[in-house]
Amino acid sequence: MLFLAPFLLWFLTAASVPVLIHLINRRRHKTIQWAAMQFLLKASRESRGKKKLRHILILTCRALAIAALAFAAARPVVSGLIGWGGGAIDTVVLLMDRSASMEIKPGDGLEPRRRIVLAKVRDAMADLGGARLVLIDSASGRAQEIPSPEILDSLASTAATDTAADLPAMLTRAAEFLTETSGRSEVWLASDLQSSNWRPEDERWAAACASLMALPQKPALRVLSITGPTAANSAVRLMGSRRAGDELLFDLEIARAGEARGTVPIQLTTQLNGGRATESLTLAGQSLRFQKRIPLPAASESGYGWFSIPADGNPRDNVAFFAYGPARSTKSLVVAPAGESADYLMLAAAPPGLAGFEAARVDPAEAATAIQNELAAIIWAAPLPAGPAADALQAFLTSGGHVLFLPPGSPSAASFNELSWADPAEAPAGKFFILADWNRTDGPMRDGIAGTPIAASRLKAIRRQIPQGDASPLARWEDGEPALIRRIFDHGTAWFFGTIPDYTWSNLGDADVLLPVVQRIITAGSDRFDASYLASVGSPAARLMPGEVRTRIDDYGTRDPANAEHEAGIHRLGERLLALNRPPYEDAPEVITRETLDAILNGTNYTLLDQAGQADDPNLSRDVWRAFLTAMLLFLFSEALLCLPKKSRQEVLPQKAAASASLPSNNI
Repeated sequence: MLFLAPFLLWFLTAASVPVLIHLINRRRHKTIQWAAMQFLLKASRESRGKKKLRHILILTCRALAIAALAFAAARPVVSGLIGWGGGAIDTVVLLMDRSASMEIKPGDGLEPRRRIVLAKVRDAMADLGGARLVLIDSASGRAQEIPSPEILDSLASTAATDTAADLPAMLTRAAEFLTETSGRSEVWLASDLQSSNWRPEDERWAAACASLMALPQKPALRVLSITGPTAANSAVRLMGSRRAGDELLFDLEIARAGEARGTVPIQLTTQLNGGRATESLTLAGQSLRFQKRIPLPAASESGYGWFSIPADGNPRDNVAFFAYGPARSTKSLVVAPAGESADYLMLAAAPPGLAGFEAARVDPAEAATAIQNELAAIIWAAPLPAGPAADALQAFLTSGGHVLFLPPGSPSAASFNELSWADPAEAPAGKFFILADWNRTDGPMRDGIAGTPIAASRLKAIRRQIPQGDASPLARWEDGEPALIRRIFDHGTAWFFGTIPDYTWSNLGDADVLLPVVQRIITAGSDRFDASYLASVGSPAARLMPGEVRTRIDDYGTRDPANAEHEAGIHRLGERLLALNRPPYEDAPEVITRETLDAILNGTNYTLLDQAGQADDPNLSRDVWRAFLTAMLLFLFSEALLCLPKKSRQEVLPQKAAASASLPSNNI
């Protein structure tokens, strides 16, 4: 409970006036012993206790009536956001989550969560009188003072966006702002508790909470949670795209929120350079992932388009934009001595009949000059590089290239970024090294989009070399030793595979494993060229460079010029053509638990108000002075009833006698 006029609480001392008057009156009467009164006192002793209780009740009602009047004058406010305190709040810092997931509508389907929380905060601020309101929104991260709560939902800085939220950074920004603010303050954090935005494992939480609690006047932290059941919703997401000659290849996913029940038909509309086509799909489970090919007109250098599904519970996840540039060959380099192993690797890198793929082989001594940034991937089947070759390979990885390392076939003490090879090992006579476990959802040995696994169980090796170093294993031999590991370098990735496509080593050359692994690594390396046309809203690639001007050129949906940098769409940034989509983790439905919230906000003594996403929930605060006035009237009415005089015994006896006389006699 908060009092908007706390200085009037001094009026509570007036509640002691009836008690003081009573005590003073008692001192005015002097007790004198009189023998005749003993008989009267004895006669009234039985009713003395009731009279005393009646007097105490009268006195209590008078005191409570005055106290209720004092509370009403101080204007008490009861709220789930506003804590108990005797002083008025000077400043409220509102941390507003404007991420795309906040546009989901609750089960009633009327207003999105963002608008619900804005309305409730506006009503709460109206009850606080003249408290200062400062907004820090998740899209811009800037602190701005709001002149009136009434305009909250009409501001550009509270409008819908296609961005993600960084909650630890927002709390840190609030602490920085409050270091320069005096008076009593509170921080209100409005969010849907989406785990990807809260980032519970982020180490910045500890520093943010410590900064908040280190302020001279510690602010109260209130978390307004907008969760609960939502309206039916499906989302379309572009997992990847690339141009192959005169075709565009897309990896798409359509997912629905909540528990999947039954089969749902859904319409997918494809828009490409002004042309439109619609097809019917069937969503049988939680999600549907599929590949789509779109032929391009001859001599089409660049263009753009999007995939969209019908409107539902969240309009921000119903579209996925794409753009493309001129066709280019996918080039890869095989660094290996001439021989059987190099031949198989060349075939896997550029299979006959697969247009658009080129591969070249060089000896290890020539690798330093052959490594170019235009390559999609490098296959290194030689001793690990050193000197200029290692520097060139490191620069290639940093720029986003992918490198597949295969064993050199002989003992070597060389290492690359603290990764190395163990000495070659040979399987016991009559036995083989066989893959027993591999990652089916991630990496180059993952299952296909339709769920079809690669034939990794057919791989049999006579000889192997175990990769060593700090890396993530993605496949293991039967004895638990790693067969495939991954190490990420900035934007690129290095892969180490523990055998070579040479029949004195293994049957890797049969292409059951080699072809899909090599092709997926090359495709991942080439994605960085097509990725120059794709980015997420709010990412570094989506920011303006010096001299650039932002122009949105698509005609999907309704544009908001004030939030152009926070909206998905086809943007032209100077000479760059860029398709911006919401961050992929905005489609992740996971919500943090109360236990997780306790852990990340440890030490702040925060208050959680869960509105459960309902549009008809009560206001965040209520001005309750009328209730105290009503209580005062009830106390005064009760006091008046208790003060009414009772009928004397002399009055009661004649009434009873008269009643008896009026009764008819009983004749026997």
